[in-house]
Amino acid sequence: MKDIIMDISVIIVNWNTRDLLLKCIRSVYETVQGIAFEIWVVDNGSTDGSQDAVKADFPLVQLIENTQNRGFAAANNQALKRMTGRYALLLNSDAALTEGAAQKLLAFMESTPTAGMACGQLLNPDGSRQNSIANFPTLLTLISNETFLRIVLPEKFPSKRRNYPGPIPIESGIGACLMIRKTAMDAVGIFDENFFFFFEETDWAYRMRQAQWGIYFIPSARIIHAQGKSAGNSVASRILFYRSRYIYLKKWHPKSYPLMVMILFIRLLVNAALSLLGSGLALGFAPRLLDKTLVYFQLIAWHFKGCP
Repeated sequence: MKDIIMDISVIIVNWNTRDLLLKCIRSVYETVQGIAFEIWVVDNGSTDGSQDAVKADFPLVQLIENTQNRGFAAANNQALKRMTGRYALLLNSDAALTEGAAQKLLAFMESTPTAGMACGQLLNPDGSRQNSIANFPTLLTLISNETFLRIVLPEKFPSKRRNYPGPIPIESGIGACLMIRKTAMDAVGIFDENFFFFFEETDWAYRMRQAQWGIYFIPSARIIHAQGKSAGNSVASRILFYRSRYIYLKKWHPKSYPLMVMILFIRLLVNAALSLLGSGLALGFAPRLLDKTLVYFQLIAWHFKGCP
């Protein structure tokens, strides 16, 4: 059994985001002080020179070079199996740590032995807050609007709309920046590789909660996140999102799964109709709305094909 000598193992999965990746790595070296850490980059077959750039600029980074895009869960697992840290710090390539963020996450985990996972406050590049907290999908969240739920049930559905003076327990965190205890991983396992991208961290948090590990939000740990840059906003990305959501719902809600799928499809039809109406009223002067409408109809077509 290998010795665990590091405090944290920073793990970054990359696919064709070279400049963002270099900025992310640089933020680790510039902000993480007083902590023994290692950095793992798992590159999913990038064609933009990411691998050579990491070797040239950061020779101490441990680089795993895949020849194809293995997805977020499988790529992270490659590093999770080889890390030497007592904690993993998962970072999206489009995220950047601010001063003290890693230290604050680590200090909380060290002082809270029942915590299996913790996330910080994600920020847009202009400093405004992003939603950093996620709730587990249920019939209530599928039927209702999540923004509405965050307003009327703020204790059950915490969000960026509120100021939190300190750490709070949550159901799950957004995967752009997560710190996970190694002993918790050993207890519940690592990522489920049935998830290619999206919902893998939700599934992981759900398994940790079942095993009595706590999940927490640490508002003082702040991370800049160029939201969507690593995932993209294409129809392919939206299909991945729906596919992963269906995998999650079927895994954890097998009895109500058919009803949940029907609800989601009806919501998709309604959104497509409203978007089409809006495009028509704009008389073609809202290209972004038209693009959104086309994505909705491509998603509907994907459903009619049986969600391949």
